[in-house]
Amino acid sequence: MRTFRHPSRGRLRGWLAAVTAVAAVAALAPAAQAQPPESRRDPARGLRLNQVQAMATHNSYHREASFAEQRLMAAHDPNFATLLYSHASLPQQFERQRVRGIELDVFPDPRGGLYADPLIRTAAQLPPLTDPELRRPGFKVLHWADFDYGTTCVSLRSCLTRVKEWSERQPDHVTVPILLELKETDPRLEERGGAVSPPWDTAMLDALDAEIRTVFPDEDTVTADDVRREGETLEQSVLRHGWPEVARSRGKVMFLMDNDDQGLQDAYRAGGRESLQGRVLFTDSEPGRPDAAFTKVNDPTGANKAVIRDLVSRGYFVRTRSDVPLDQAASGDTTMLRAALDSGAQMVSTDFPAPGLAARYGSDYVAELPGGTDVVRCNPVTVRKGHCPRGPLER
Repeated sequence: MRTFRHPSRGRLRGWLAAVTAVAAVAALAPAAQAQPPESRRDPARGLRLNQVQAMATHNSYHREASFAEQRLMAAHDPNFATLLYSHASLPQQFERQRVRGIELDVFPDPRGGLYADPLIRTAAQLPPLTDPELRRPGFKVLHWADFDYGTTCVSLRSCLTRVKEWSERQPDHVTVPILLELKETDPRLEERGGAVSPPWDTAMLDALDAEIRTVFPDEDTVTADDVRREGETLEQSVLRHGWPEVARSRGKVMFLMDNDDQGLQDAYRAGGRESLQGRVLFTDSEPGRPDAAFTKVNDPTGANKAVIRDLVSRGYFVRTRSDVPLDQAASGDTTMLRAALDSGAQMVSTDFPAPGLAARYGSDYVAELPGGTDVVRCNPVTVRKGHCPRGPLER
């Protein structure tokens, strides 16, 4: 179960070939006088969603296993220490840790109860789990079925409901990206009698969209349908016309697909949805495809920094990471964090969004925007120096 992935060699070669020098930063969006009165008063006046940057959390739901389970983990997984981190609840991250982006790992459970009795919990002789959400049909949120299952919200519906309730209390927040990694069970644990997840086929992906919409209807989300122009692909629309304005997208969320598996993406785009017509999620695509609007480059260091800057300057929405468990937390090194922020990636994910979280590993490492007070800032690549509106961008 990898928590850190590099871009494919083919994709990286394609991007690097196009980057002989980083493209000139994009001009700020149309002038304020072209906006309606309510937009002129907005502190983020004139900015679009790809012209801001915020910190997000990686595996935002995660809670580490009990001590009894950790002893079993140590005996079976030499890398189990990378699982020893915990996040505050989602509302706490938004309210007290200045987080404006989250990641959820999602498993299908159409009948309910599939992940209710983890093998490792039984082996540790712990009592059964009692959360009734585990027994209900619907998608579940956890890291590693039957092994690393600790979570602050058991079901996708309950996780999203917590986000929705916070959003309604803070209706002027910037659009929050929600990264979903669509997961399957581990064959090694399946052989030992663990859960066997159903496949992510088009019908299951349709069900995922439908479940998301029970909490976040289309008017509360930014989707490809909000970006795409008539007669153009999603990519053409993003590159030619840009993303929606921050001022017109406040109080909303947008859903991103973490998976770069071509078969899964093909299933999601099946049925004449090459540009994600009617879909909720933006796929992790690559330049040149009709659905290209969002992409990931998880490692922002070295040559990848220029790759990200090029993608961002052209108009794509990019997610990268500022740390990997638990290297930066142990060393306190901020090289990867600085590269991530300088790259202009709009979504920068961390496991350590607040002071003190890395102390148990021996450092004061924390990943936050420069200054440590803002929840969002002007993007250093897509907004020219001196053209960022004064004051905080979130009211």
